[in-house]
Amino acid sequence: MRRILTALLLLCTTLLAGCATAQRSESLTSTLGAYASTVRWGDFQNALQFVDPEVRKKHPPSALDMARYEQLRVTGYDDGKGPVPGAENEARQIVQISLVNLNTQAERTVIDKQLWRYDPEKKCWWLMSGLPNITSD
Repeated sequence: MRRILTALLLLCTTLLAGCATAQRSESLTSTLGAYASTVRWGDFQNALQFVDPEVRKKHPPSALDMARYEQLRVTGYDDGKGPVPGAENEARQIVQISLVNLNTQAERTVIDKQLWRYDPEKKCWWLMSGLPNITSD
């Protein structure tokens, strides 16, 4: 009887862990999709809301940084193979973003190396790496 109870407890624990992992994975897929859509529309002000609040607090973008984003039109967002699991509660993703400068009509591509962290208390994913660096070549 004791073995049966132990086996049932182990099975329940495994199922709950599996459900939590599936839920976290679905949440990541949903978050990455929403973030990609926001960036594709060039809405960097709203994209900033995906950045971890502590990161935003420590490294807020300046008015000049935000004005630079407004001078761009996003023409492509390629997330390649999608996210790759990192450390516990982390995922990494490399995205290629094509941009056109509205003033010069020059197009260029930047590589955005994203680090996402899952917050188990709030049950949401936060972008730890900040908005894409659009000043790099």
